[in-house]
Amino acid sequence: MIEISNLKKNFATTTACDIESFRINDGEVLGLVGNNGAGKTTLFRMLLDLLKPDSGYVTIDGINPAESEEWKQFTGAYIDEGFLIDFLTPEEYFSFLGKISGIDQTEMDRRLAQFQHFAGGEVFGQRKLIRNLSAGNKQKVGIISALIRQQRLVILDEPFNFLDPTSQVVLKRMLTDYASQTGATLLISSHNLQHTIEISTRIALLEKGNIIRDLPNDNLAAKDELTNYFGE
Repeated sequence: MIEISNLKKNFATTTACDIESFRINDGEVLGLVGNNGAGKTTLFRMLLDLLKPDSGYVTIDGINPAESEEWKQFTGAYIDEGFLIDFLTPEEYFSFLGKISGIDQTEMDRRLAQFQHFAGGEVFGQRKLIRNLSAGNKQKVGIISALIRQQRLVILDEPFNFLDPTSQVVLKRMLTDYASQTGATLLISSHNLQHTIEISTRIALLEKGNIIRDLPNDNLAAKDELTNYFGE
């Protein structure tokens, strides 16, 4: 699914990414963990062609995002609220996503109904522009937008941020169900170690832009090593 080769990005004297070789396979749920400044968001931005690497490259299904936009046809992503069209209401925004994706309104409404529990009665039917929603509800709109088109690659940066505990639990279940039902590849970064361990089939640990651990996570196998690392 995703191949990374000799990928490097520096900001002044700081190394934000330095990954010699890494492969993410179809159907994996890859959790990306690391302390602040480890390079998680930088990596995601290069995957999505939002940031140019200094050297090296990424391919998604053999497509270099810097050279072709074909990867956008099967990729859903949410990094931050800059991904949203904040002068629309959530309903208007999802209707727009449906139109550009060839999903008619009836089908979009059916899909939105599946997210009602996650939305928690605070996103839909409020007659609020996205810009006027709370940080948590903006986060919910962004996550739904990444999932609703049922893409086979989904990238989420810190999806548990701003969510209350109930919404975090619902989101964990949503992501696990999405992966099992669609067979999609999910890339998820988070500072919430426990949530990441519980939903990931594999975990990459970043430190100063480098992947220093590549951990299988069958039956939460990565838990002890990660707990020891962050507890040091």
